[in-house]
Amino acid sequence: MPDDEILDAYQEEMQVEFTNDFRFFLKEASDSIYNGKDALVVTASRKSSRELIVEARSAWEAGLPRGNIPFCGDNGNYYYISKHGGVGYWSHDGVSGETWPNRATWIEEVWIGGG
Repeated sequence: MPDDEILDAYQEEMQVEFTNDFRFFLKEASDSIYNGKDALVVTASRKSSRELIVEARSAWEAGLPRGNIPFCGDNGNYYYISKHGGVGYWSHDGVSGETWPNRATWIEEVWIGGG
């Protein structure tokens, strides 16, 4: 699991700011796969097949608005956190309109609930 030094380096390279809540998620739960949804990871080696920085760049290049940070992959689509802390679903066809007020609600309804 990443430490603050690794997270700081990621933020700088990605040119984004991780909220305290997102930092906690990355440190404590980002190595999780549940209900077919793969949390993206942050590693020092950057060699994971679910590496956040690689997946974020891919999602941004495919059209996910730059202010949103993907945190979970779902068959080539992404759940993302907005700069305001809400969660949304983005497919390669574009933003779907599916949103949740925060990651806790998303975890309960989608990740654990399977919705």
